[in-house]
Amino acid sequence: MRVISVNAGLPRTLRWKDREVTTGIFKSPAEGPVMLRRLNLDGDRQADLENHGGWAKAVYAYPSEHYEFWRAELADVELTWGKFGENFTTEGLLEEQTHMGDQFRIGKAIVMATQPRIPCYKLGLRMGRDDIVKRFLESHRSGIYFTVLQEGLVNAEDSVERIKEDEDRISIRDLNRAYVHSRHHAALVRRALRHSALPSGLRAHFLTQLPTVEHT
Repeated sequence: MRVISVNAGLPRTLRWKDREVTTGIFKSPAEGPVMLRRLNLDGDRQADLENHGGWAKAVYAYPSEHYEFWRAELADVELTWGKFGENFTTEGLLEEQTHMGDQFRIGKAIVMATQPRIPCYKLGLRMGRDDIVKRFLESHRSGIYFTVLQEGLVNAEDSVERIKEDEDRISIRDLNRAYVHSRHHAALVRRALRHSALPSGLRAHFLTQLPTVEHT
Protein backbone atom coordinates (compact mmCIF):
# COMPACT_ATOMS: atom_id res chain seq x y z
CA MET A 1 0.00 0.00 0.00
CA ARG A 2 1.24 3.47 -0.74
CA VAL A 3 0.38 7.15 -1.04
CA ILE A 4 0.23 8.32 -4.66
CA SER A 5 -0.46 11.99 -3.95
CA VAL A 6 -0.52 14.23 -0.87
CA ASN A 7 -3.14 16.95 -1.41
CA ALA A 8 -3.84 20.17 0.48
CA GLY A 9 -5.76 23.39 0.04
CA LEU A 10 -7.01 26.41 1.93
CA PRO A 11 -10.70 27.39 2.09
CA ARG A 12 -12.10 29.49 -0.73
CA THR A 13 -15.41 31.30 -1.17
CA LEU A 14 -17.45 31.01 -4.36
CA ARG A 15 -20.99 31.34 -5.65
CA TRP A 16 -23.19 28.24 -5.59
CA LYS A 17 -26.92 28.36 -6.31
CA ASP A 18 -27.22 32.10 -5.74
CA ARG A 19 -25.32 32.15 -2.45
CA GLU A 20 -21.76 32.37 -1.26
CA VAL A 21 -20.20 29.17 0.08
CA THR A 22 -16.84 28.82 1.80
CA THR A 23 -15.30 25.37 1.44
CA GLY A 24 -12.00 23.59 1.89
CA ILE A 25 -12.84 20.78 -0.54
CA PHE A 26 -10.54 22.13 -3.25
CA LYS A 27 -7.28 20.20 -2.85
CA SER A 28 -4.29 19.88 -5.16
CA PRO A 29 -1.07 17.86 -4.98
CA ALA A 30 1.57 19.29 -2.65
CA GLU A 31 5.25 19.34 -3.50
CA GLY A 32 7.79 17.70 -1.22
CA PRO A 33 7.28 16.36 2.32
CA VAL A 34 4.35 17.86 4.25
CA MET A 35 3.92 17.83 8.03
CA LEU A 36 0.86 15.93 9.19
CA ARG A 37 -0.30 17.43 12.47
CA ARG A 38 -3.02 16.45 14.93
CA LEU A 39 -5.80 18.24 13.07
CA ASN A 40 -4.61 18.50 9.45
CA LEU A 41 -1.72 18.80 7.04
CA ASP A 42 0.36 21.95 6.90
CA GLY A 43 -1.16 24.10 4.16
CA ASP A 44 -4.58 22.51 4.55
CA ARG A 45 -7.65 23.77 6.37
CA GLN A 46 -11.34 22.92 6.74
CA ALA A 47 -13.91 25.69 6.38
CA ASP A 48 -16.82 24.10 8.28
CA LEU A 49 -15.29 22.91 11.55
CA GLU A 50 -18.66 21.73 12.87
CA ASN A 51 -18.95 19.01 10.22
CA HIS A 52 -15.39 18.59 8.95
CA GLY A 53 -12.00 18.12 10.52
CA GLY A 54 -11.44 17.59 14.23
CA TRP A 55 -9.96 14.61 16.04
CA ALA A 56 -11.84 11.88 14.17
CA LYS A 57 -11.54 13.44 10.70
CA ALA A 58 -8.08 14.98 10.77
CA VAL A 59 -6.99 13.49 7.44
CA TYR A 60 -8.93 11.88 4.59
CA ALA A 61 -7.73 9.20 2.18
CA TYR A 62 -9.38 8.18 -1.08
CA PRO A 63 -8.38 5.09 -3.08
CA SER A 64 -7.02 5.78 -6.54
CA GLU A 65 -8.74 2.55 -7.59
CA HIS A 66 -12.12 4.33 -7.35
CA TYR A 67 -11.16 6.96 -9.89
CA GLU A 68 -11.64 4.50 -12.78
CA PHE A 69 -15.22 3.85 -11.62
CA TRP A 70 -15.99 7.56 -11.34
CA ARG A 71 -14.41 8.39 -14.70
CA ALA A 72 -16.93 6.02 -16.26
CA GLU A 73 -19.79 7.43 -14.18
CA LEU A 74 -18.83 11.11 -14.57
CA ALA A 75 -17.50 11.30 -18.09
CA ASP A 76 -17.98 15.07 -18.21
CA VAL A 77 -15.93 15.76 -15.05
CA GLU A 78 -12.15 16.09 -15.05
CA LEU A 79 -10.91 13.88 -12.24
CA THR A 80 -7.43 14.72 -11.05
CA TRP A 81 -5.87 13.59 -7.76
CA GLY A 82 -7.51 15.41 -4.86
CA LYS A 83 -10.80 15.93 -6.71
CA PHE A 84 -12.81 14.26 -3.93
CA GLY A 85 -11.24 16.52 -1.33
CA GLU A 86 -8.86 13.84 -0.12
CA ASN A 87 -5.56 14.58 1.56
CA PHE A 88 -4.09 11.23 0.51
CA THR A 89 -4.79 9.58 -2.81
CA THR A 90 -3.78 5.99 -2.09
CA GLU A 91 -3.14 2.65 -3.74
CA GLY A 92 -4.08 -0.63 -2.07
CA LEU A 93 -5.83 0.95 0.93
CA LEU A 94 -9.47 -0.05 0.46
CA GLU A 95 -12.54 0.37 2.64
CA GLU A 96 -13.44 -3.32 2.83
CA GLN A 97 -9.93 -4.20 4.07
CA THR A 98 -9.54 -1.33 6.55
CA HIS A 99 -11.20 -1.54 9.95
CA MET A 100 -12.23 1.13 12.41
CA GLY A 101 -9.37 1.21 14.91
CA ASP A 102 -6.68 -0.11 12.53
CA GLN A 103 -3.40 1.79 12.89
CA PHE A 104 -1.04 2.65 10.03
CA ARG A 105 2.37 4.18 9.61
CA ILE A 106 2.52 6.67 6.74
CA GLY A 107 5.92 8.28 6.34
CA LYS A 108 6.89 9.45 9.82
CA ALA A 109 3.28 9.72 11.02
CA ILE A 110 0.99 7.16 12.65
CA VAL A 111 -2.77 7.33 12.04
CA MET A 112 -5.85 5.32 13.01
CA ALA A 113 -8.85 4.66 10.78
CA THR A 114 -12.08 6.07 12.22
CA GLN A 115 -14.95 6.24 9.73
CA PRO A 116 -16.16 6.57 6.15
CA ARG A 117 -16.73 9.95 4.56
CA ILE A 118 -20.38 11.05 4.72
CA PRO A 119 -20.64 13.58 1.88
CA CYS A 120 -22.43 16.91 2.05
CA TYR A 121 -23.63 19.24 -0.70
CA LYS A 122 -20.12 20.65 -1.13
CA LEU A 123 -19.12 17.51 -3.02
CA GLY A 124 -21.81 18.48 -5.51
CA LEU A 125 -20.31 21.96 -5.66
CA ARG A 126 -16.87 20.49 -6.36
CA MET A 127 -18.15 18.20 -9.08
CA GLY A 128 -20.63 20.69 -10.51
CA ARG A 129 -23.62 18.36 -10.15
CA ASP A 130 -26.28 17.71 -7.51
CA ASP A 131 -26.67 13.97 -7.98
CA ILE A 132 -23.16 13.07 -6.85
CA VAL A 133 -23.94 13.08 -3.10
CA LYS A 134 -26.52 10.28 -3.34
CA ARG A 135 -24.47 8.36 -5.89
CA PHE A 136 -21.36 8.67 -3.74
CA LEU A 137 -23.14 7.27 -0.67
CA GLU A 138 -24.75 4.39 -2.53
CA SER A 139 -21.51 3.45 -4.29
CA HIS A 140 -19.90 2.54 -0.93
CA ARG A 141 -16.72 4.12 -2.31
CA SER A 142 -16.50 6.39 0.70
CA GLY A 143 -12.80 6.76 1.34
CA ILE A 144 -11.41 6.64 4.87
CA TYR A 145 -11.01 9.21 7.61
CA PHE A 146 -8.15 8.96 10.10
CA THR A 147 -7.18 10.43 13.42
CA VAL A 148 -3.52 11.33 13.89
CA LEU A 149 -1.80 9.42 16.71
CA GLN A 150 1.71 10.63 15.93
CA GLU A 151 2.60 13.72 13.93
CA GLY A 152 5.21 13.42 11.21
CA LEU A 153 6.29 14.23 7.68
CA VAL A 154 4.42 12.51 4.84
CA ASN A 155 5.15 12.49 1.14
CA ALA A 156 3.93 11.06 -2.15
CA GLU A 157 5.22 7.51 -2.64
CA ASP A 158 5.36 6.85 1.11
CA SER A 159 4.34 3.32 2.00
CA VAL A 160 1.21 2.73 4.06
CA GLU A 161 2.02 0.06 6.63
CA ARG A 162 -0.64 -1.48 8.84
CA ILE A 163 0.94 -1.76 12.27
CA LYS A 164 -2.12 -2.82 14.25
CA GLU A 165 -5.35 -4.51 13.18
CA ASP A 166 -8.42 -3.89 15.30
CA GLU A 167 -9.71 -7.12 16.80
CA ASP A 168 -13.40 -6.30 16.19
CA ARG A 169 -12.79 -6.07 12.44
CA ILE A 170 -15.61 -3.65 11.59
CA SER A 171 -14.58 -2.40 8.19
CA ILE A 172 -15.03 1.13 6.89
CA ARG A 173 -17.24 -0.35 4.19
CA ASP A 174 -19.34 -2.01 6.93
CA LEU A 175 -19.82 1.37 8.59
CA ASN A 176 -20.83 2.93 5.30
CA ARG A 177 -23.42 0.20 4.69
CA ALA A 178 -24.74 0.58 8.24
CA TYR A 179 -25.07 4.33 7.75
CA VAL A 180 -26.85 4.14 4.39
CA HIS A 181 -29.11 1.19 5.20
CA SER A 182 -29.29 1.00 9.01
CA ARG A 183 -32.52 -0.99 9.18
CA HIS A 184 -31.03 -3.76 7.04
CA HIS A 185 -27.92 -4.07 9.21
CA ALA A 186 -29.24 -4.19 12.76
CA ALA A 187 -26.50 -6.43 14.15
CA LEU A 188 -23.83 -4.30 12.51
CA VAL A 189 -25.25 -1.10 14.01
CA ARG A 190 -25.22 -2.67 17.47
CA ARG A 191 -21.62 -3.88 17.01
CA ALA A 192 -20.51 -0.43 15.92
CA LEU A 193 -22.16 1.21 18.93
CA ARG A 194 -20.18 -1.06 21.26
CA HIS A 195 -16.86 0.00 19.73
CA SER A 196 -14.92 2.59 21.71
CA ALA A 197 -13.38 4.11 18.55
CA LEU A 198 -16.73 4.98 16.94
CA PRO A 199 -16.69 8.78 16.42
CA SER A 200 -19.33 10.79 18.24
CA GLY A 201 -21.08 11.96 15.07
CA LEU A 202 -21.66 8.43 13.80
CA ARG A 203 -22.56 7.25 17.28
CA ALA A 204 -25.28 9.90 17.51
CA HIS A 205 -26.62 8.92 14.09
CA PHE A 206 -26.75 5.21 14.92
CA LEU A 207 -28.45 5.93 18.25
CA THR A 208 -31.22 7.77 16.39
CA GLN A 209 -31.65 4.70 14.20
CA LEU A 210 -31.98 2.26 17.11
CA PRO A 211 -35.79 2.48 17.42
CA THR A 212 -36.06 1.31 13.81
CA VAL A 213 -33.18 -1.16 14.04
CA GLU A 214 -34.56 -2.84 17.17
CA HIS A 215 -37.64 -3.93 15.22
CA THR A 216 -35.62 -5.74 12.55
